Amino acid sequence: MISPYGMEIVESCLTCKLRADRIFCDLQPSALQAFDNIKYPTAYPEGAVLFVQGQEPRGIFVLCKGNVKLSISATNGKTMIVKIAEPGEVLGLSATVSGRPYEVTAETIDPCQVNFVKRKDFLRFLIDDVQVCFKVAEQLSEKYHNACSELCSLGLSHSAAEKLAKLLLEWSTKNGSSGKQESRLKVRLTQEEIAQMIGTSRETVTRLFAEMKKCQIIQSKGSTLVIRNPAVLREIANHN
Repeated sequence: MISPYGMEIVESCLTCKLRADRIFCDLQPSALQAFDNIKYPTAYPEGAVLFVQGQEPRGIFVLCKGNVKLSISATNGKTMIVKIAEPGEVLGLSATVSGRPYEVTAETIDPCQVNFVKRKDFLRFLIDDVQVCFKVAEQLSEKYHNACSELCSLGLSHSAAEKLAKLLLEWSTKNGSSGKQESRLKVRLTQEEIAQMIGTSRETVTRLFAEMKKCQIIQSKGSTLVIRNPAVLREIANHN
């Protein structure tokens, strides 16, 4: 079925071609059928808010297609993007399990398909199936590991240039282009949002991009960013 946003909706988890590659979705057929019975598949446009930081947990959101921006806001109004969630991730998982408020705000950055499961239904789902409990523990462990890696990679960097270089290299690796002389990335974030990811100002990101273009390290063509010299980018990222 095609949604109003030009995206094909996967009605059943049992027929999803991507589930074998996802930690949470790779369940036994009986568990998938039980999950199908309690989920609410929904298509969201770009810019839709799934849940808000501090909101009481309504349930989990399994991201099937598209990307979601996860951010934290301080009382002084400053915002930091902590992650760009990809298909297969379960959003709001720790809050739903613990019963504590959502730690982040989740907002779509392109059209998305999301399977929502109410908290009470999800907790019952966990109680009824040991394998599902293991998958949830595995996903929570992966989230913790990734959070620590992000903290080491970006939080302990000495300069904004290092942080930006590491972010671009990370995107390149996820795109499967880390070993190539030149790689192309589809950048969905604004420079303001990139600044929020590395904890700096938009003006600093603008200046760094301009310097990298001048040195022919990167080149931009619309929303496509071309990394022309990944070796130099790695030198910047590893500079101490």
